[in-house]
Amino acid sequence: MKRAQLVGVAIAGAAGVAAFFGVMSLVNKPPKVVREEVTTSTAQVLVARTEIGLGQITGPESFRWQDWPQNAVSPNYILRSAHPEIMKDLARPDKKWVARMPMLPGEPVTRQKVITQGEGGVLAAILPAGMRAISTRIKEETGVGRLILPNDHVDVILTQRRRGRTGGDDYVTDTLFRNVRVLAIGQLIEAREGKKLAEGNTATLELTPRQAEILALANSMGEISLALRSIADIDAKDQPTSVQEKRGNSIRVLRYGVKSRAYGVN
Repeated sequence: MKRAQLVGVAIAGAAGVAAFFGVMSLVNKPPKVVREEVTTSTAQVLVARTEIGLGQITGPESFRWQDWPQNAVSPNYILRSAHPEIMKDLARPDKKWVARMPMLPGEPVTRQKVITQGEGGVLAAILPAGMRAISTRIKEETGVGRLILPNDHVDVILTQRRRGRTGGDDYVTDTLFRNVRVLAIGQLIEAREGKKLAEGNTATLELTPRQAEILALANSMGEISLALRSIADIDAKDQPTSVQEKRGNSIRVLRYGVKSRAYGVN
């Protein structure tokens, strides 16, 4: 091979190698990283430091300040800028809060979730507007073996002994109310983890004012039993339920608009 040809081949080879490495450098070139700094405006809101149970008396150790995005702050949140001395206030015995509802760690606190000691009882605080709390006696055989817990839903049944036409005793039973929420068993207003049974001789129920009158009368007429409802039936609407009319010292039960029995105090 002539000298000129060898020089040409060498130049072509060197150009090819240079082109190869040039292409590889473009392929393996790391992507350009663009950093963009975004400044988010925050506010400090009061949140629960630990898990807080219903009716628990709290102090400054129960809460902490937490940075919160300004655009996500609810008007109901307690802001440090508006209440800078709130932790000092909570340390005072007359300023401690009582939880009206359970709170989880990190959950923002609102004034609707707490009341100050002395403003009212916890039960009155958790009772919905327009409803009444009234208690009835229960025992193991009328309270589902003491397995009913606060926030369960029950049917209220009245059993009464009456003198029959033949002179003997007859027993009549009717369901007075359906799907009633249990507010407390004894003095327990919240079912806590690890406490399987609710001890107490009374069940406090959430009723309308009219229903409260009927239950007060029914307590003097016979024995009240509570039938526990399935959790799947709590939100279900019953078929036409009983309607009770209170007249003087008697209760007349109407089923599907038809009068069935009337009970009176002997």
